Amino acid sequence: MTSYGADEFEGIQTDVSSELAGVPDAFQRLWTPHRLVYIQDGQQPDEHSCPFCRAPELSDEQSLIVARGEHAYVLLNLFPYNSGHLLVCPYRHIATYDQATPEEVAEIGELTQTAMRVVKDVSRCDGFNIGMNQGRIAGAGIAEHLHQHIVPRWALDANFFPIIAKTKALPRLLGEVRQEIAEAWPA
Repeated sequence: MTSYGADEFEGIQTDVSSELAGVPDAFQRLWTPHRLVYIQDGQQPDEHSCPFCRAPELSDEQSLIVARGEHAYVLLNLFPYNSGHLLVCPYRHIATYDQATPEEVAEIGELTQTAMRVVKDVSRCDGFNIGMNQGRIAGAGIAEHLHQHIVPRWALDANFFPIIAKTKALPRLLGEVRQEIAEAWPA
């Protein structure tokens, strides 16, 4: 790895992506250094440090949980694609949908429907991406604990993957979004 002295970058605006080295392209860069923890620490925790097993043990505010059911719960994604990006997780540590009990499947479905209604009311979104990545090879961030994504979308929103859509900004803080969704959740 080459190290550079500060004088080698004199005159280059490092906050303007068009001035950086590389081949010019149509992409704008949105620097998100907070995601470095997600990248460096790896996406696959060992079985004793699963964030989806740990979350229900914490307060709802600490773990970003918006609703709890008997077999599953709903929380905000710590690394969201959009504001209001929710995850529905069974309490049980299972990796794939086919391992879920009929009760877990039913409650995941019910919580997903309620989440869609609440997020639509709260955020005035126009649609949703809903899905599960099953296994590491399929892109599951936490492959060993089943979770379903609910991503709100707006008519003038970017594409599902912000990298493909050039730029993505999240206009709301996670704590604010969690509180708003939790307060709107039916009792």
